[in-house]
Amino acid sequence: MTTIIGHRGARNIWAENSLTGFRNVLELGVTAVELDLHLSDAGEILVIHDAALDRTTDRSGPVGNLSADERRAVRLRGPEGLTEDRVPVLEEVLDVLVPHQGVLLHVEIKHDGNGQPYPGLVEKAVSMLRRYGLTNRAWLTCFDMSVLEVCRQEAPEIRRLVSANADWADRAGGMESFLTQAKPLVDIIAVHHELMAAEWSRIIAAHPKEKLCVWTVNDEQGLRHWLGKGLGYLTSDSPDLALRLQGV
Repeated sequence: MTTIIGHRGARNIWAENSLTGFRNVLELGVTAVELDLHLSDAGEILVIHDAALDRTTDRSGPVGNLSADERRAVRLRGPEGLTEDRVPVLEEVLDVLVPHQGVLLHVEIKHDGNGQPYPGLVEKAVSMLRRYGLTNRAWLTCFDMSVLEVCRQEAPEIRRLVSANADWADRAGGMESFLTQAKPLVDIIAVHHELMAAEWSRIIAAHPKEKLCVWTVNDEQGLRHWLGKGLGYLTSDSPDLALRLQGV
């Protein structure tokens, strides 16, 4: 059965990458949760998707510039407007997720506002996952295969996932080249649903279905389609709908 991954918690229901979202998505019965990591100048591992605060919070500017006190004052935007949630750090999110033994974690390593990897972020994240005893429940994920190579060197015991959309496949020299480079490096290849549809035959010929993930699928028609394909993983902003359709 396809594993449903709650994307950024479940951002169509609660503020993305929020402690409220992570707490509540567990009650839906998902077996995997995705979250995003940035590194602040203060040395905190921030759980937020964008390198800028503008889209998802009541502030603006680079997330990396936040001091610890400033971070605690920033409020997150949810589907219905501003919430009381603040930008969490990785420790706070892991405190929520760790007690739920059956839940897998897809931990995405993000780039900074200049599109560059954060020096030291992989090492800090790995140290935290080891400290919490999560090396057998986590995947380190990224679009950038050079970052995933650092993950392999730093933590060969933690599984890896590479994500791709059309832009990142082109950067790798096209879909065939991307698949060739990705296969020895990662356990799971996660492909945007539009690219997955366009390159379906090539992708399933190169990688086992049970180690493929399609993202981000949110509408009923798309969910029915991809749940019927027998893939190992499906990422959704609406995991409640995905789980309901899977149970029909």
